[in-house]
Amino acid sequence: MTRKEAKEILLSMTSGESLLRHARSVELVMEDYADRLKQNTEDWAIAGMLHDADYEAYPDEHPNRIVKLLEEKEEFEIAHAISAHYTKWNVPYNTLLDKALLACDELTGFIIACCHVRPDGINGLTPKSVKKKLKQKSFASKVERDEIKIGCELLNVEITTHIQNIIDTLTKHSEELKIG
Repeated sequence: MTRKEAKEILLSMTSGESLLRHARSVELVMEDYADRLKQNTEDWAIAGMLHDADYEAYPDEHPNRIVKLLEEKEEFEIAHAISAHYTKWNVPYNTLLDKALLACDELTGFIIACCHVRPDGINGLTPKSVKKKLKQKSFASKVERDEIKIGCELLNVEITTHIQNIIDTLTKHSEELKIG
């Protein structure tokens, strides 16, 4: 599957600006991590782009719709990673891709939320500031902090380093993501 094909799938199920921004930001972060870990950047980026593709149109079936569609296209590794991007679904983490998607999804969304409450957006955002916000349960209260913790453990990355990696990636694309 190409990214162009993946984007067509995403746009067929998702129209909300916020969810599209989330898809793009996780796509970029996953692409960066694939590059860092010498993995397939296209597959990782597509997994990031499509992980919530069915959430808006089929919230009660998420992620089963997108997983089924990917399996029909024989994109089994991407489908499995998407089926595992939430620990409470009890899907095993078999590959680095599975672990990375879990580690990047919630935290990327959380960092974007941090940008939206800062006058300078992502400019000057530090891991220390993000970690402080993580401790504030009322801030971005729907973000499950346990998912972030487990994701970091599975990916075997220290939280401060992980936050900085995501900030660095998002900073490169801050204009496109409207967080600068």
